[in-house]
Amino acid sequence: MKTINIAKKFSQFHEPWSPKILGEINDSYVKAVRFQGEFVWHHHDHEDEMFLVVQGRMRMKFRDHEEIVGPGEFIIVPRGVEHLPVAEEETQVLLFEPKTTLNTGNVTNERTLPQLERL
Repeated sequence: MKTINIAKKFSQFHEPWSPKILGEINDSYVKAVRFQGEFVWHHHDHEDEMFLVVQGRMRMKFRDHEEIVGPGEFIIVPRGVEHLPVAEEETQVLLFEPKTTLNTGNVTNERTLPQLERL
């Protein structure tokens, strides 16, 4: 058991859209990721996702609306719901999601990361 300093972990990487595993809880990972720009429309058939903004601001687009998420706020995207994360400026986000969650969900493209680095 060790204390994890979130700011220190974010200082160890700078590439956007490349989640890093910070820890595990039950059958889920806690991941750090930097958002900048637009990701890809996708959904997860079997996993819910929680996005907690640490620094910056993001928009979570859905087909029928969008939500703004600021520092200290989070949004939960239920399984099966198509979504598109967007950040106009670099945004630091913690993800809480099952270990089975593929970052691009039902989409496979150049941003798909089948294996994630641990910090």
